[in-house]
Amino acid sequence: MSTLESAPRIDGETTSRVALTDAAVSLLQGLTAQHGRLMFHQSGGCCDGSTPMCYPAGAFRTGNADVLLGTFTLPGVADDQAEIEFWMSAEQFQTWKHTHITVDVVDGRGGGFSVESPTGKRFLIRSDIMTN
Repeated sequence: MSTLESAPRIDGETTSRVALTDAAVSLLQGLTAQHGRLMFHQSGGCCDGSTPMCYPAGAFRTGNADVLLGTFTLPGVADDQAEIEFWMSAEQFQTWKHTHITVDVVDGRGGGFSVESPTGKRFLIRSDIMTN
């Protein structure tokens, strides 16, 4: 499974914490063409909160209760729309801080407010323990 790694954004870190599969990159390229620049937010909890939610950049307000894990530069997308930030709630990060996350795509309905919802696809997180 090919992946696009994020640029680390946590102070002092040099290793990516988040990656996108080729399927996720492809879906994001189409969604960017439709919605403009995008962002992810992963919160804790159940239901929609347990999947990565994808929003137009800035549509979900982040703050001190969130951690920017990394940023992606989507290939084949206009420079002003290519950057995608991946945020996680700080509380959820305490549970996942030793984990490398890979965002993949599967068939199914996305989270209620996530932009992929009408496509018949949804984003899904796969995780591995970080070794670095």
